[in-house]
Amino acid sequence: MSAEGNGKLFGNVFDIQRFSTHDGPGIRTTVFLKGCPLSCSWCHNPESQLPVHEIFFNRKSCINCETCNQVCPSGDPRQILSKIGPRKEICGTCILCVAVCPSKAIDQIGQIYTSDEIVEEAIKDLPFFDHSNGGMTLSGGEPLFQFDFTLDILKKIKQKEIHTVVETSGYTTKERILGVAPFVDLFLWDIKITDKELHKKYTGVSLNPIIENLKLIDKAGAKTILRILVIPGVNMNDLHFRNIASLYHDLINVQGIEFLKYHDYGISKDAKLGQPDHVPFPIPTELEMDRIHHFFDKMDTKIKIIR
Repeated sequence: MSAEGNGKLFGNVFDIQRFSTHDGPGIRTTVFLKGCPLSCSWCHNPESQLPVHEIFFNRKSCINCETCNQVCPSGDPRQILSKIGPRKEICGTCILCVAVCPSKAIDQIGQIYTSDEIVEEAIKDLPFFDHSNGGMTLSGGEPLFQFDFTLDILKKIKQKEIHTVVETSGYTTKERILGVAPFVDLFLWDIKITDKELHKKYTGVSLNPIIENLKLIDKAGAKTILRILVIPGVNMNDLHFRNIASLYHDLINVQGIEFLKYHDYGISKDAKLGQPDHVPFPIPTELEMDRIHHFFDKMDTKIKIIR
């Protein structure tokens, strides 16, 4: 969660990716913030869900040196970190094992930054932004979960005349989404499922605020791209796609629709977090993705599909 001290805002960031070309126009610096109100069954970044730091334990990288045993107050950290239950009960905020692991098999996820530090990181790539019409993207997790931190970054970045993108689930309060909108050049708006019952089942939250907030900022003049994660057996069906088309036509400032393939990278991350094994969803084939594009081309030529 965002915090303030000595007049500075602090936030928890789990990754900063430079030279990104998939999170908005041009070359971008993408900042991934921890904390998310959703609990998607297919989450690609499960380490983003909690707003506090966590530990990754990659057993394959462990060299069995037992250095971690020497600093762990509770015994063998490798056994503790292997399951989520013992982690929660024993570790708390302790990260002593992280500092001494020579192979980085035990690693900390989430670092505290000030908003000024994030802005300085983005400014380093300013020549690339200028050359490619790029900028900075805030992603997550859910950037609006750390609202004060996100808002402060956006205000300071816009003072530098840098293009801003926010990738969001849209699940937040009306006050928060309207609060950041004046400082966001483009929203990448994730639409998971358009069936309300299935949305609740697979994400843990209601669909209604997401759609209401989307229409709210659209009326306020905000530009959006609808991002649709394609998951066979969950949302890869004609009814969902027709709902997306209908939603598209309800919007004034929408810039297009982008379809993204589900991948199972989150499964290995779950293991590093000590989470129980999850059965991955099917991965859509290139042929299936082409069929979706063809479906929209045939159904409605007025919809812009971003390929």
